Amino acid sequence: MLKKSGFTDIKVSPGIDTFGGASGEENAKQFEVKGYVFLARKPY
Repeated sequence: MLKKSGFTDIKVSPGIDTFGGASGEENAKQFEVKGYVFLARKPY
């Protein structure tokens, strides 16, 4: 999706546990819910 939008130099981080310490943490782990950081550049 980023590439189709014209972005280049796309980097994606490893999955991060974004529910750590939250009340639904156990459910999130059961379904392997993770957050990701995206870094990309859009040339002018």
